[in-house]
Amino acid sequence: MSHKKMEEHKEQVEDNRYNNIPFEKVVAVYKKSAGNLSLCAESLNIDRKTLDRWRKRYPELHNMMCDVEEGLIDLCETKLMQQINEGNLTAIIFFLKTKGKQRGYIEGQIINANITTNKSMSQEEASEFIKVVGFWT
Repeated sequence: MSHKKMEEHKEQVEDNRYNNIPFEKVVAVYKKSAGNLSLCAESLNIDRKTLDRWRKRYPELHNMMCDVEEGLIDLCETKLMQQINEGNLTAIIFFLKTKGKQRGYIEGQIINANITTNKSMSQEEASEFIKVVGFWT
């Protein structure tokens, strides 16, 4: 039996072994572990690779886990806004750097450039050209 076939067989055995864990339970544990895949797998007494494989294999489970992650982001955004409302300067600066870029709240310069040439260039020539022009030096 080839190595690939052995791995597939091992995965199938693991999947069958844990077939009795409903997605709802997996997601509840995932939420309780704050989206930490390793902690979730440990709590379910399964291998992290198995949980990751299930997530890739079963779109319903993947979507349910994404909903948990979105909820965690919502929670963090709420906490950030609470800190902003309390006058936390670090939170205010973070918010402006991430959400206020269009108004000029950035740390560096963002340069968008389109360069066309009639000459075909190798990667090395293109890198040298960029250095000469002054980008990323």
